[in-house]
Amino acid sequence: MTIHESLISPTANPELERALRERLARRSAIAGGFGELEPLAVRLGLIQNTLTPKFQNPVLALFAADHGLAVEGVGAQWGRSTHDQAMLALQGRLPSAVLARLHGLHLQVIDCGIAEDMAPHPKLQLRKVAHGTRNSIFGPAMSRENLHAALRVGMEIANNLDGNVLACAGMGMASNECAALLLSRLDARLLRELLSPQSMATLDLLEAVLSRHREALDAMEAMAAFGGYEIAVMAGAMLVAASKRMLILVDGLPACAALRCAASIAAPVTDYVLFCRSNREPGLDTALHGFHAGALLSLGMDSADGTGATLAWPLVRSAAALLSDVHEFPMQSAIAGGTAPVAALQDAEADGPDPTATTPADFTEATTVPASATELLPLAERSTYPGNPLLD
Repeated sequence: MTIHESLISPTANPELERALRERLARRSAIAGGFGELEPLAVRLGLIQNTLTPKFQNPVLALFAADHGLAVEGVGAQWGRSTHDQAMLALQGRLPSAVLARLHGLHLQVIDCGIAEDMAPHPKLQLRKVAHGTRNSIFGPAMSRENLHAALRVGMEIANNLDGNVLACAGMGMASNECAALLLSRLDARLLRELLSPQSMATLDLLEAVLSRHREALDAMEAMAAFGGYEIAVMAGAMLVAASKRMLILVDGLPACAALRCAASIAAPVTDYVLFCRSNREPGLDTALHGFHAGALLSLGMDSADGTGATLAWPLVRSAAALLSDVHEFPMQSAIAGGTAPVAALQDAEADGPDPTATTPADFTEATTVPASATELLPLAERSTYPGNPLLD
């Protein structure tokens, strides 16, 4: 499976963008302005190439792998091994796992190259390319053959998804530091600008790694030189996800490094990305600046990557609902007490309700939305709260 840049269409569409903005303007004329939700809603419409963006079967994928640099003490400040981190996620003991379940995201842990073998689990994909990368202080972290294999694994993972949302986050000891090495080389940034304060103790060692691989200048060479497997698998997944016009949520430094590598292969992949953040690491600020972007939410957390994506997801759904689920009808009808014509509601109702909406505990088929505008409609035409097939 290969990806050529021409298979990923840029989302730019002036005519559709104008129609999306007009659609939002009609809604804001009824209910007031929506602030920062409006440009987000426009982005979602452009990504899906529709006036009524809808989401189905969203996935939070935690890509996990070990790095040879960890034997030098790199990443040791985070405490738990990659295997233990993955187990905590699978057991629902990480905030990202709990919030994913709460908000209807399907959690998948991808074993891209964990040093230890993982026991089978319904939420675990065993796609190990190797038992961790080699130590890049002595040579390339991975061979070209293993790099290509990792990219293909990511492509296959995204190709097999039946939904249209992929949230990506990395997991592993020394994952952030290897991501910093990649971004430092590809974006010509000072390495210290991308490291966390805890990682600065290994700055001299990491600078030596950069110096050893000074000839690894393009993305493929840099991935082979620095690793890791989770970054390469993520890059492959992002390429295919973009070719399928999926929304990609990028959370954390390893995911940013994967996106940077994917964009060097097919630049339009960034059109399909929204950035999230789970911590206050200054390196993430530098990485986002390189994409001329900011995170959807910045809540001052210091949590594991993936947490920010689960919290941003309800915001994304809300923005899409402004285009897809808000009914339109003339204001005069509401003021005069008349019934809104069914034709004025057709673009909202024809697409059906948001499949990721949650169901109130006291829901019955007769339950109606208690909004004054909706109460003006005949009972048969009032909105109901649909069930959520994504929640356990």
